[in-house]
Amino acid sequence: MSTTPPDTALRYQHGFGNEYASEAVPGALPQGRNSPQRAPFDLYPELISGTAFTAPRHTNRRTWLYRRQPSVVAGRYQPYAQPLWATGADREMAVAPEPLRWHPIPFDAATATADFVDGMHTLAANGDAEAQAGVAAHMYLAGRSMERRAFVNADGEMLLVPQQGRLVITTEMGVLDVKPGEIALLPRGVAFKVALPDGVSRGYVCENYGAQFRLPELGPIGSNGLANPRDFQAPVAAYEEAEGAYEVVKKFGGRFWRAPMKQSPFNVVAWHGNLAPVKYDTVNFMTIGSISFDHPDPSIFTVLTSPSDTPGTANCDFVIFPPRWLVMEDTFRPPWYHRNLMSEFMGLVYGEYDAKPGGFKPGGASLHNPMVPHGPDEEAFDKASHASLAPQKLDHTLAFMFESRLRFVPTPFAMQSPALDEDYADCWAGLEDQFKR
Repeated sequence: MSTTPPDTALRYQHGFGNEYASEAVPGALPQGRNSPQRAPFDLYPELISGTAFTAPRHTNRRTWLYRRQPSVVAGRYQPYAQPLWATGADREMAVAPEPLRWHPIPFDAATATADFVDGMHTLAANGDAEAQAGVAAHMYLAGRSMERRAFVNADGEMLLVPQQGRLVITTEMGVLDVKPGEIALLPRGVAFKVALPDGVSRGYVCENYGAQFRLPELGPIGSNGLANPRDFQAPVAAYEEAEGAYEVVKKFGGRFWRAPMKQSPFNVVAWHGNLAPVKYDTVNFMTIGSISFDHPDPSIFTVLTSPSDTPGTANCDFVIFPPRWLVMEDTFRPPWYHRNLMSEFMGLVYGEYDAKPGGFKPGGASLHNPMVPHGPDEEAFDKASHASLAPQKLDHTLAFMFESRLRFVPTPFAMQSPALDEDYADCWAGLEDQFKR
């Protein structure tokens, strides 16, 4: 990619939901107004609104872009096929009320030629993008960078969790370099493309049809803790100079469309606003935990939340389980057995998950829908029940969860995949009745 100036690609602005401002060419940002009669350098002002005009000020998100050509300069859209990327719940799909787990989906010959868009595979989804409620849980397996190709998702924002391989994400606002252990949040409607500098790559994606992800309230925790706003990074303005045609693929109403462009959509010379792609390194998460007894609810690991119309019941919570100390006394330290109103889609980026030390592998996934019992497997229960309760560091591990108020419906691809663990329930089969009087 050619940007101007070249030294700005990997610099960042800091904060979450900030009023950012950036220009790749000094003087490109208008001063004192958003849409002057003639913008500096004869650029085109263009507003992208991520919320309704009348959304409350504290939730309102919009950004002004100053670009060499407006985004309306594109050819006619034609249908595009991406059969493995589903939108919303398939309510005709019968889903048994039992736990599900997938081994890592292996790379194959098709992976090597697929880019980020064509390599997307939906495992489960809920809600309805038209109703602006619910999420989808995807995995991407890709081996080819997007070169003269861009993607726009009009159905939802996208939370990317790389598991293998770094992503260099070029957006209209600039460039994000995202490695495993980091996440990226891309707003609905913003054009982007993904390069794969490490070759074949795999990772997880939460496509959020509902309210935008935001930082959770801290309540009694106070003013500091969990994910701090200053640790989120937004790109600085950078634009492509290379001439040549582009293809833009757009997801719109659950369908895919393609159109030719005579120029790069990454032509924004300056921008300002509070709607921006960001990345976040999970090593900066300030973990909260018990220092006396019992295992707190996993909500203490929430990085971002997409609220619903029911207070405290999220459309989606993004929760991580990072390295941390366990020091609780007289306590069964792994997560307890439970049934939950919320649905839990879980993935493992690297390391070992303490409740499933043997069967849950990096790149794998599990799904526990509402009121489906789950918890530590036999090995984890036995080990934790007899462990010496000295302070213990859980290290070199990163698991996460997309937790939603709505039931996830697996896709036919997920249920027919060889990666589906048909014997998942066997991990609890050895839990005997140990009642003694």
